[in-house]
Parts: sequence; structure tokens; C-alpha cells
Amino acid sequence: MNRIDAKFSELKARGRKGLVIYLTAGDPDAETSLAMMEAAADAGADVLELGMPFSDPTADGPVIQRASQRAIKAGMNVRGALELVRRFRERGHSVPIVLFGYANPIHAFGYADFARDAAAAGADGVLCVDIPPEEAGELEAATGKNGLHVIRLAAPTTSDARLAKIAKGAGGFLYVITRLGVTGAGGLDFSDVAVLAARIRRGCSLPICLGFGVSGGEDAARLAPHGDGVVCGSAVVALAETVAPKELPAAVAAKVTELRAGIDGAR
Repeated sequence: MNRIDAKFSELKARGRKGLVIYLTAGDPDAETSLAMMEAAADAGADVLELGMPFSDPTADGPVIQRASQRAIKAGMNVRGALELVRRFRERGHSVPIVLFGYANPIHAFGYADFARDAAAAGADGVLCVDIPPEEAGELEAATGKNGLHVIRLAAPTTSDARLAKIAKGAGGFLYVITRLGVTGAGGLDFSDVAVLAARIRRGCSLPICLGFGVSGGEDAARLAPHGDGVVCGSAVVALAETVAPKELPAAVAAKVTELRAGIDGAR
């Protein structure tokens, strides 16, 4: 069984909601990035979303844009991100990993080669924000052959008809964008999120994880009842802008602990 499926089955059996933590591969450097992945896993992250830095992102807000630029400057690329996954697995961690990225680097790598190498490294899913279902044939064929899930996105603007098409090709979980705009902390209307999540759940049998705008434990606590998991990225990635590299793993662990406590307190 894919590790993502196993994790959400386990969470459901235990009556718990999941916590998905996004980190940018290679920010501020490869070694610190690996230590942050381990710290997040040890502190209670149920899934890691590892961003493969790209020079021209469209869905990422300023915080993750800056993190991607730092990572690229430090020499990180797709192959380097896969190496981080491999080393994470070699150290005995079983937390599911979703590789987050954009079409350009994956296309340049080659869909078949990317899926093969990602699976061999120990990844469990791929989220490519700018490949819509209509254009995903090569990616889906390659990932399916290698046991990887294609994680898809649904937004407040997603119609019911469009949701059906998105859900048909999705696996693992559906990432529900909780507000319009790009990634970043703040700006959530929780009443709107409740309505959106209920509509999405009616049209999708996969677990749904709510992300965009999650600042901390309080936001996580208010979102958790409406989905099967909560995604937090920018609030974690932003730590690299204020915390020294040697202190980043501990800072990430503290943030994950805060988010985990918020989710668990909302049960």
C-alpha cells in the first residue's frame, strides 16, 4: 500500500486529523533541509510536502518564492530534492513524502525518468500545480507505473463538474485551497471554508486536506473539523528568514508541535 493511503487509513482508525507540512528542498542548504525534514517528522507531521525549487512559480507566495531562490542559489534542483528523499528514507523515516513542483523541471527531467527515480528514492506522490487533468497523461502514466499518487488541487472557484474531473485522476488526498490567491499565512474566512469543504467532500471520496492561509495552531484547530487534514507551508518556511540555520530544525519542530496541538485539540 502507498504510504499516503496507509497514513490516512491509520488516522481515520485512530479518529485523528492529519498534518501536512511543506518544506522547500535545499533551503537554506541541503544538510539543514534534511535536518528540518527529520525534525518535522519527529514532531508529528503525518505527511511531508517537499517543494522542488523553481525559478518561476505561479502558485507560491512571496515567502516560498524567496525560499526557492535561496535553494536554487545554494545549488538545489530536482535531482538534489530526490537525494534528500533518499537520505531521509535511509535514516529510517516512514512519513509519506509528496514532491511538489512545476511542469517545466519535471518535463525537462523526463516524466518516466522522474517518476522512476522519485519512487526509487522513496517518494509517495507528486503534486504538479500547473499540469491540469487535460494535460496530465504523461505524468499519470509514469507515476501510475511506479506506484506514485498524483495529488490534485481544488479551489473555491472549482465547479462541481470540474471537481468530478479533478477527483477522477487524483490519488492519496485532495488538496483543497481554502482561499483565492497564492500561498501565504493569514486571510482565512472560516465560514466560507466550512461551506467549501462540505461541497468538496460531497464530490470527492478521497481524504481532503485544507491549506493556504494557515498561520499557526489556532488556524489549524479551526480548519481541522472540516477536513481530514491541514496543510501548513509558508508559516514553516518563513522560519528560515529569521532563525539561524543551526537552530532551524528545533524551530520547525516547535512550529509542528504547535500545529499538531491545535489539530488534536479540535477533535
